[in-house]
Amino acid sequence: MTAHMSHQQEIAARREAFQQKLLESAGGAFRIFGVYLGDRLGYYQALAEHGPLTSAELAEASHTNERYAREWIEQQTTAGVLEVDDERASAESRRYSLPEAHRPVLADPESLEFMAPLGQLLVGATRPLPQLVECYRSGEGLPLDAFGPDMREGQARMNRKMFLDQLGQEWIPKMPDVAAKLTGSAQPRVADIGCGCGWSAIGMAHAFPKVEIDAFDLDADSVEDARRNVAEYGLEDRIRVHLADASDPALNGRFDLVLALECLHDMGNPVGALETMRRLAGPDGTVLIADEAVSEEFRADGGEVDWLMYGWSMLHCLPVGLMEHPKKGTGTCIRPHTVREYAREAGFESVEELPIDNIFFRFYRLRA
Repeated sequence: MTAHMSHQQEIAARREAFQQKLLESAGGAFRIFGVYLGDRLGYYQALAEHGPLTSAELAEASHTNERYAREWIEQQTTAGVLEVDDERASAESRRYSLPEAHRPVLADPESLEFMAPLGQLLVGATRPLPQLVECYRSGEGLPLDAFGPDMREGQARMNRKMFLDQLGQEWIPKMPDVAAKLTGSAQPRVADIGCGCGWSAIGMAHAFPKVEIDAFDLDADSVEDARRNVAEYGLEDRIRVHLADASDPALNGRFDLVLALECLHDMGNPVGALETMRRLAGPDGTVLIADEAVSEEFRADGGEVDWLMYGWSMLHCLPVGLMEHPKKGTGTCIRPHTVREYAREAGFESVEELPIDNIFFRFYRLRA
């Protein structure tokens, strides 16, 4: 009887712990959705520039409604995002601030620590949930535009500073011969596959002033965004953005470096895309793949980032990848052995992991 009761008590304790975990997860979801509102409405910027503020002052600074601003600012305080000067003061006179440690994370898009677009990404990823339920039943995929502009813009904003500041200055120099070719050749050329909103191409153009770049993406809205960003940076003479499928055998040209940054796992036909990249790089060029730094093998504890990547995969990357034909159905958790398998199928002789320290990305140099 004692052993039986002990077993039942253990089950009850685990059940209560799991219930608490679900409640904490709900709190985290509300925090993220609050971040989305604060980011999109300019609340964090206003608090960073003018705080501490009352709810009325925040509403005035952001051109929003005071009652909504008060609800948001109180929620963000209880969620541990903001701080209040005196919680005992009246609702109208309480003053709130964005802690100094939180400012680069939520209010400074020029910081590598900026994470406010995470809210935008999650809102985009959950937008087509009712349609996704049917996809799980049918096995069909979802088109990228089903996720709306938040997914596209959030992804671009999350990667923007990395691609502008680290791609050319830190990541490419890990391949000294490639960096030398991009610096010293008379007319070095780079192909950016799956260029998204263009920040990787812009980052390469800034780091290597001689380089001319052809950027390709399958999504028309991303191509439009990329062309606009390239124009705003005054780089239209060096960066050409094309609406094209990376696996299209009609893509041609010869490039010193071919990039595919955080997009291989989304492709329905990754081997076909890698075949195109091998052809574009030729016998003397290099293909650089950056994709998720998940564990070498499946881990029940989720590893360092697998738990996060499975979330993106479950909601977005797998259904997008299953939209295309043919379709591998890779998913976000693309492991090193999968990259190597795809590269061998595409005809590459060499796959080298580069010594770049990054919590989210693993980097592969592919050569024919």
